[in-house]
Amino acid sequence: MGRHTKASRLKQLVVPAATVPALAGMAAAVCLAPQAQADPAPAHAAARTAAATQTGTMSDALSQAGISPAELFAAVRKTSANPSRPARYTVRSGDSLSAIAGKVYHKQNAWTVLYWANRGTIHWANMISEGQVLKVPALPAKIPAAPSQLGPAPAPAPAPAPAAAPAAASTSTSAPARATVSGSYSGASGSYQACVIARESGGNSQVMNSSGHYGLYQFSSSTWAAYGGSSSDFGHASVSEQNRVFNNAMAQGGQSNWSPYDGC
Repeated sequence: MGRHTKASRLKQLVVPAATVPALAGMAAAVCLAPQAQADPAPAHAAARTAAATQTGTMSDALSQAGISPAELFAAVRKTSANPSRPARYTVRSGDSLSAIAGKVYHKQNAWTVLYWANRGTIHWANMISEGQVLKVPALPAKIPAAPSQLGPAPAPAPAPAPAAAPAAASTSTSAPARATVSGSYSGASGSYQACVIARESGGNSQVMNSSGHYGLYQFSSSTWAAYGGSSSDFGHASVSEQNRVFNNAMAQGGQSNWSPYDGC
């Protein structure tokens, strides 16, 4: 005949955490009762009587349940070593991983345990949302290291607008003269000169018309040279040079150079 071995009841014994204190007290009473009964001191007479009564009651209860005192102690120790812990935590407003770790582990620096356990739903350690449900694993003996980056990198600052190039300073020695050349001139008010300027150029000292006449008085290149104007300055002569050539023309030819055309 084969030999049948009865499975150990200890492996199947599951004790709810809430009953641990009561069961521990029961187990202690069962184990200490014989000592209390053997103590001859009169002061322990009442304790011996109570222990004997309680021992009988508890022993009967354990016997009916098929549990020995040794099995009860083993179950109590196993349950005490694994206290209950919430398996899930719902993120609330204002929560952070370190704050949650402080609540569930009483160690804020254990936030990395939560981070790595929920890596599939938490992309950045410093960005969790209200209502998220996080897994809360048992606290390991060694706290894992923090991730290398806690959040997304800040957006790069916009590139500054290029500075406007400073205006190139002119090195030409003729620049001051040019400033005098460009501009307007009207001559003395009410004079013949002012009339000619108004009719010929409107006061623009650098105007050149389609027929090649230039300046305040609209000299042709030949008339300009005939009355002492520099050929190299024709087209960009200063007002003072144009006035000098005009005065030469008035001295040598009079108003006849303009009156037939301008009505001055």
